[in-house]
Amino acid sequence: HMHEKTFRGACERAGLNPYLFEMANIREHASWVHPHDKDGATDKAKALVSAAVHRVLQQQPLEPLQVDIRPETLVVGGGIAGIQAALEIADAGFPVYLVEREPSIGGHMAQFDKTFPTLDCAACILTPKMFDAGAHPNITLLTYSEVEQVDGYVGNFTVRVRRKARHVDESLCTGCGTCWEKCPKKVIDTVFEAGMGYRTAIYRPFPQAVPKYPVIDTENCTYYQTGKCKICEKFCPTEAIRFDMEDEYVDLEVGNIVLATGYDIFDARRIPQYGYGRLANVFTSLEFERLTNAAGPTEGKVVLRDGVTEPRSVAIIHCVGSRDKNTNEYCSAICCMSSLKFDHLVMEKTGAQVYNFYIDMRPIHKGYEEFYHRILDEGTQFIRGRVAEITDAAHSPEEEGKLIVIAEDTLIGRQRRVPVDMVILAAGLEPRADAQGVAHMFGVGCGDSGFFTERHPKLDPVATMTEGVYIAGACQGPKDIPDSVAQGAAAAARILGVIFRKQVALEPIRASIDESRCSGCRICNTMCPYNAISFIEELSVSRVNPALCKGCGTCVAACPSQIITGAHFTFEQIMAEIDGILVDVHTAPPEHTAVEAV
Repeated sequence: HMHEKTFRGACERAGLNPYLFEMANIREHASWVHPHDKDGATDKAKALVSAAVHRVLQQQPLEPLQVDIRPETLVVGGGIAGIQAALEIADAGFPVYLVEREPSIGGHMAQFDKTFPTLDCAACILTPKMFDAGAHPNITLLTYSEVEQVDGYVGNFTVRVRRKARHVDESLCTGCGTCWEKCPKKVIDTVFEAGMGYRTAIYRPFPQAVPKYPVIDTENCTYYQTGKCKICEKFCPTEAIRFDMEDEYVDLEVGNIVLATGYDIFDARRIPQYGYGRLANVFTSLEFERLTNAAGPTEGKVVLRDGVTEPRSVAIIHCVGSRDKNTNEYCSAICCMSSLKFDHLVMEKTGAQVYNFYIDMRPIHKGYEEFYHRILDEGTQFIRGRVAEITDAAHSPEEEGKLIVIAEDTLIGRQRRVPVDMVILAAGLEPRADAQGVAHMFGVGCGDSGFFTERHPKLDPVATMTEGVYIAGACQGPKDIPDSVAQGAAAAARILGVIFRKQVALEPIRASIDESRCSGCRICNTMCPYNAISFIEELSVSRVNPALCKGCGTCVAACPSQIITGAHFTFEQIMAEIDGILVDVHTAPPEHTAVEAV
């Protein structure tokens, strides 16, 4: 509880061991949850106080566990939040390992053209940070890599990272580009170009990639398919191509971890009535980002799927995959502003008429409302109402050859059919597809929406329930670039505070095993959610690592021999609390019933 620390501190200042304190929380457990039953709430409050009084008589003094902190930090995810966190810690003079699964750092921001509300070039403000991270003496980049295993505890984590084979010797490669210029195999780039462009089988994701080294896509490379070709090897001036390169594993020892794994874009195919994947000129927001980017497949020209025709009318659909009970009920935070940005870019590049279909406008941050009014002044038509369907079935001559957006305009109370040349779906943000697996690996939780769970949504939004593991960016929930940068810096600040202290005090509420009575059945080993219990082969007993244990009590309840004890939650303490809460039941006089005389 957030106030428990306050009252423990009061006990400590009074000369008492803080763990002799017991709180009867009648506010949250009685008054707030029973506002319409005052008598019942009062009775419950009395029972809670009685339970606390009975329990506190059994409390034992405990001492916090002091754990040394390693200065190294692992940052998982090389998007803008991860880069910011890594730079903050590295600039303070401490080593950082930055792990990114893609061949380059940069994340989704590297795919964008402009950033709202100032319309800065995304690459112009991101690339310097990418370069700083790549060149920083205290940052070790592990790109094209994934975390495979995490062991240990705060201050002393051991992490195994799999470095996927690039098939390019980074010590020899100069990033000259000859290999991908000569490569004859072209494939659709479904990652960086979002399916809007092509790349070769050996490629660098984008010109400003950090690091600059290419990677061979073995699933599409002609050599790995047929055993022939090797053109990249023949033309490489530094002989850096390594077809026999294999994945390698790196073991890291770190004191703290930042998870900044980002988000996935909602798959618009899950809303079939919008026609994405079936109607050619329905685009997702990420596809449109690549379309408008000067380094994109059309060099920044806004055109239809034919690659030539400019649209004369465009519809932008807000909240696709957000605020919808059929997909995701939460707001994705960025869709309103992204849609306004698209609106401006379409009008700037093509002069087309733009229609914004929205549920509610939510420009909530600094400069956002002003940007909204700027777009209003540019002549956009805003239609308030959720779009029901996008179709190409024309009902009139003016609808022929068009996409028809069907929606209810709630401001005028009637259905509208709006014919347009292009539709842009402002797709929402979702947790990464492997978020649950990553959460389990690092010992953190996921909420109902699938994003990582913070320790406290208001007062501690960067820490997790696992000491030493922090979260930053959109992996914690949908957020824009400024909020992601702020959270990355906040996570770094928390970690630097721990590193400078060199030690951290852990709660002494831990489980312990009476090894003299342990049968070695190992049930507790498999039950522990934190992998805190190991089996000692030579003694044939189980043992708890107190630094890993979170005091959850799972092993205490599971032990068939009842020889595991949870500090601060002993059998005597719990039974005393139960006796206290049932005191009225124990002392109440028996009910007498009248017996009718026969």
